[in-house]
Amino acid sequence: MKEIRAVIQPHRLAKIRSSLRNIKGFPGMTVSKVDGCGHHLAKPTNDIREELTDYSPKVMIVMVVSDDLLEGVLQTIVEIGHTGQVGDGIVWVTPVERFIRLSEQIKVVDC
Repeated sequence: MKEIRAVIQPHRLAKIRSSLRNIKGFPGMTVSKVDGCGHHLAKPTNDIREELTDYSPKVMIVMVVSDDLLEGVLQTIVEIGHTGQVGDGIVWVTPVERFIRLSEQIKVVDC
């Protein structure tokens, strides 16, 4: 199993969610509002107020998917999340060692 985290533009969320729900076996996702700043270099400033406003609103999607769903989910997020503009976001994948669904009777899945 893998954990996918994606930081995307808020206006892309509805379309990504709709497309992910069409993937058979899609397990769901957690969505959080976040603020972020990119790797691009900002104009130098001596005003702390300007430095602290260099953040823009984003949405973070977090989900755990089985290995067989990974590529389809990634492809969906990347294709729909990409607009070609600076600040589109990022996506990363990490391995999951254990997964426990709390709604089921103590069912631990070793990955």
